[in-house]
Amino acid sequence: MEQVHRRFTTEQVKAWLHQYGQGHMTRRDVHDVLGVRKTRFFALLTDYRRDAPTFSIAYERTTHGHLSQATEEALQRESLREKTLVEDVRLPISGYNYSAVRDRLAKDGITVSLPTIIDRAKQLDCYKPPRKTKAHDREVITATIGDLIQHDASLHQWSPCVEQKWALITSLDDYSRKMLFADFVSAETTWAHI
Repeated sequence: MEQVHRRFTTEQVKAWLHQYGQGHMTRRDVHDVLGVRKTRFFALLTDYRRDAPTFSIAYERTTHGHLSQATEEALQRESLREKTLVEDVRLPISGYNYSAVRDRLAKDGITVSLPTIIDRAKQLDCYKPPRKTKAHDREVITATIGDLIQHDASLHQWSPCVEQKWALITSLDDYSRKMLFADFVSAETTWAHI
């Protein structure tokens, strides 16, 4: 439904709120006329009661409607940077991190909303829809903490800042699902596991 300020004038809304205040209209009647829900109705009523003579429903945008050319270029640069990380087969990165893009832009003093970043990423083909995964039903095999420790290792290039791959050795308690041990080693050996 269209916004209130596009459908009615300030004077019309004032008249209905005044009628409500006088008891000539019910709250539901005003809801129906304005086409708003209870929360929006009470926000309008509060503003009206605060200062009826200056009450207005005119909408004034507080932010710019369009991004500047410099902001668009920075957004494109960071989105493409993220794309190179996702497409690098040596890295264990499978999806885009738009919050990281927003944070990197914020370090440069550029504020852009997350939906805008995602929209621009889609235009630049820097987007993967979220994978639909089955809800994980955690099956605990053990009855108490420490009965079973799951121990594993994984070899990856864990950071784009380093060239070599490192092994991450972890130990996980099956019952509490807490990480008991984790360490990076340059080579996966028996002694490193011990």
